[in-house]
Amino acid sequence: MPLPANLHALDADALRQLLIAQDRELTWRQTKIDQLTHELSLHKRWRFGVKTERLPAEQAQLFEETVEADLAAMTEELDQLSGKPASTKGQAKRKPLPTELPRTEIHHEPDSTTCACGCQMKRIGEDVAEKLDYTPGTFSVERHIRGKWACAHCETLVQAPVPAHVIDKGIPTTGLLAQVLVAKYQDHLPLYRQEGIFGRAGLAIPQSTLAQWVGQMGVQLQPLVDALKEELLTFPVLHADETPVAMLDPGAGKTHRAYLWSYSIGAHDPVRAVIYDFAESRAGQHARDFLGDWRGTLVCDDYSGYKALIAQGVTEAGCMAHARRKFFELQEHGQSQIAGEALERIAALYAIEQAARELNAKARQALRQTQALPLLEDFKAWLLACRGKIPNGSSSAKAIDYTLKRWAALTHYLTDGNVPIDNNWIENQIRPIAIGRKNWLFAGSLRAGKRAAAIMSLIQSARLNGHEPFAYLKDVLTRLPTQPQSRIGELLPHRWKPADAAMP
Repeated sequence: MPLPANLHALDADALRQLLIAQDRELTWRQTKIDQLTHELSLHKRWRFGVKTERLPAEQAQLFEETVEADLAAMTEELDQLSGKPASTKGQAKRKPLPTELPRTEIHHEPDSTTCACGCQMKRIGEDVAEKLDYTPGTFSVERHIRGKWACAHCETLVQAPVPAHVIDKGIPTTGLLAQVLVAKYQDHLPLYRQEGIFGRAGLAIPQSTLAQWVGQMGVQLQPLVDALKEELLTFPVLHADETPVAMLDPGAGKTHRAYLWSYSIGAHDPVRAVIYDFAESRAGQHARDFLGDWRGTLVCDDYSGYKALIAQGVTEAGCMAHARRKFFELQEHGQSQIAGEALERIAALYAIEQAARELNAKARQALRQTQALPLLEDFKAWLLACRGKIPNGSSSAKAIDYTLKRWAALTHYLTDGNVPIDNNWIENQIRPIAIGRKNWLFAGSLRAGKRAAAIMSLIQSARLNGHEPFAYLKDVLTRLPTQPQSRIGELLPHRWKPADAAMP
């Protein structure tokens, strides 16, 4: 915690409060450092222990890249907490980049080469740093040349500062880092496959190196995800859903079921954002922890994990698509007159929603009251009449009972024009995760799952706002090291403008 500028003017009580606050922060930092140190030790034991030999070859490769990324992420967090730069003592000297790669020279010179004493400085040398860049299929090298200028009269030395980079003294450009992240979290290419792709382009970057970059980027991008979550929780209508993801237990060499929870701003809101939250289970406590004190309308399915939220004051809005699915499945398994008519009645409700899509919230609510409300009242009366004619336990009875049980939640959208008729919006945001599971098979650790969730939140939110994820991440990673925390919101996907477009 930085000391206030008016420290000497503070009275005894203010100094006492400042001391207490600093003591709390120091305690928190030390606790966090101790936790990270313990976790780092555990991951090192997993990484280099014999237990990794229990895993099949493909799983072992995925596990190794996860642990490498986790180790890099924890090291990055420890460096940030301690406020000290990473030590380079004992590190092997980096191999020079291949001479055959094409090179682009970028010169950095002082704004002025006139010394304060009035003399013209002379160029006495330069420092050269090479960074590896990548465009699909082709590597190139950026040569950053920083000239050294000296005054012969007063021996003053002037040199342009080292450009800020998201990885201090790192070799990759932000373009290469963005490529690795997009390939891993949008195209679902594990790092060992990316190593092979890079090898065919002329330079096989080791999987362990790629994993370290991914871990560091996860830490660097987390403040942006935190800001996106903070803003998401200011909206009155949210969607929520969850999907299973396998997570590895390194000690046992097996996987168990974890969950990726998804939250997004309401489908009718012009702001587009989705946040994924990785958790070890499907327990409703995870949703309560994520939403915290938020009390709005939550569009969700009938999963019991959301019920505690409803009891605490969150308003529940049901998903008509889930009710429709019950009747659709009933019809799929055999001819059903009840299912067929129910589907026709629900289709009429969706036709009204199609007409209301372009209306504002007030006009949408008015249209629903005049057109949808009578249809829903008639639908409920028909369901009750049908239910009295069919036996308990039948498939038709179960479909009707589900709809009637959820009736209040299913019809809540009539009272609020900002609430959609179903939860399909968030289900569509989960679809890329279901596709990705076939490639990356499992999350290697809880930390890896949370890192994936954070980066995928930014990628999918960028796509929702019409941005190309590679261009978005490259620009954000370039600007992030010098972006003030007070202006971090400018880099959120729904506000982001490329650096050149953002300049006056």
